[in-house]
Amino acid sequence: VQLQASGGGLVQAGGSLRLSCAASGIIFSLYSMGWFRQAPGKQRELVARISSGGVTNYAPSVKGRFTISRDNARNTAYLQMNSLKPEDTGVYYCNARRTDTFDFWGQGTEVTVSS
Repeated sequence: VQLQASGGGLVQAGGSLRLSCAASGIIFSLYSMGWFRQAPGKQRELVARISSGGVTNYAPSVKGRFTISRDNARNTAYLQMNSLKPEDTGVYYCNARRTDTFDFWGQGTEVTVSS
């Protein structure tokens, strides 16, 4: 199983980035896909998740600014991040989950938002 996250970078506050998570080795359509982030010195936290059926949920801190989506034909999940703030800085990880056993993580992509 591979989850390849990409799209991170350095952006000014107020800017946008789109993260991608390309999955292989799983039946992508059966998995819920999530984006987590970990800021320096902090625990990893859920940013957004999209179920296999397309139901989404977001952390309160990103609701209205971030949008999670998926393309089952491309085995890829996306996180569109708008109106970025310095507190959005961190390493963003994608997660594919079906059950406690079938729970996989990507390698992370770094997002830095400058003020």
